[in-house]
Amino acid sequence: MFREMRRKKQVLSRTEAEEILKKHTSGVLAVAGDDGYPYTVPLNYVYCDSVIYFHCARTGHKLDAIAQNDKVSFCVVDKDTIVAEEYTTYFRSVIAFGRARVLEKEDEKRAALERLAEKYSPDQPEGRQKEIEQQFKNVCMVEIAIEHLSGKEAIELVRAKENRK
Repeated sequence: MFREMRRKKQVLSRTEAEEILKKHTSGVLAVAGDDGYPYTVPLNYVYCDSVIYFHCARTGHKLDAIAQNDKVSFCVVDKDTIVAEEYTTYFRSVIAFGRARVLEKEDEKRAALERLAEKYSPDQPEGRQKEIEQQFKNVCMVEIAIEHLSGKEAIELVRAKENRK
């Protein structure tokens, strides 16, 4: 169903890919947009238990696209270092493929929103709760259930890891 990566030496392990998803604060969501055009949008997210959560307004292009086709992808760039003298880039990135759904049940929505708020405001428990209470009715929470996760890094980074062993 999902393509295998051609350059097998450059494949990141599932654990490495998940660590990248856990540590970063933004990624790019891709959906099937209007008139067959792809639509990508950067957004904040939280990753836990093989699921990505993000928040958005209750209406808009993302939600319209997800309602038409729940298959999405989500990309996070971990490293992007241009090495001009080598005419290359030392990169590392992850792409998650999955199905998106709006969280309708209040308890699911609240749990996801609390996870997101904790990621971005870990030292503000009272402030987080106050903000959640104020915004709860107006915010939409979306879950991406990951069906396939892949990560890749530059061959130079692979070689550097091998040399450290």
